[in-house]
Amino acid sequence: MSKLILTSEVSGLGSAGDVVDVKNGYARNYLVPQGFAVAWTKGGEKQIESIKSARAARELATLEEAQAIKAKLEGATVKVAVKAGREGRLFGSVKPSDIADAVAAAGLGTLDKHTIEISTAVKSIGRYDATVRLRSDVIAALSFDVVAAK
Repeated sequence: MSKLILTSEVSGLGSAGDVVDVKNGYARNYLVPQGFAVAWTKGGEKQIESIKSARAARELATLEEAQAIKAKLEGATVKVAVKAGREGRLFGSVKPSDIADAVAAAGLGTLDKHTIEISTAVKSIGRYDATVRLRSDVIAALSFDVVAAK
């Protein structure tokens, strides 16, 4: 087992700043190369505080503000315009940053791309769902339509 410090949120494992024990292969082949975690050391304890403070700064300040944004997101459907071929297949895929840009363009507020989680790979035109973690205790469901860019 490897002891790691998470640098960003990983579904089913923990959030940034958490110290976790995972299998060696998972750490070596996925978490560390993708930049989701760093090896735990005694000197790394100092890193934990800076990671947690950065996470706190990224989270919305108040619960009321998060609830208000959640209500706006769940009440609206965002349109994400991307390049597509004739049969509706996309050139590439829709990324969380694309969704964050579309939410901002729709006037629903600004979201950090790290808080958006897409359940399936988006490779064609249609309607999809994503979850947005506004705070550790507030999660919003977001529907978005992928349309062909003109």
